[in-house]
Amino acid sequence: MARDPVCGMNIDERTAAAKTTYQGQTYYFCAPGCKATFEKDPQKYVGKQPGRGH
Repeated sequence: MARDPVCGMNIDERTAAAKTTYQGQTYYFCAPGCKATFEKDPQKYVGKQPGRGH
């Protein structure tokens, strides 16, 4: 299981709604909206505790 870095949801990598690679690491998302939020400012989410839901 992976954790959506934006909202904090647990995500099954095989069924994730979206994913992206940033600085060589793959991030998985519960929805395309979380991916879009991450891609606007990935440094805000990398290496920090994920958010708490939507």
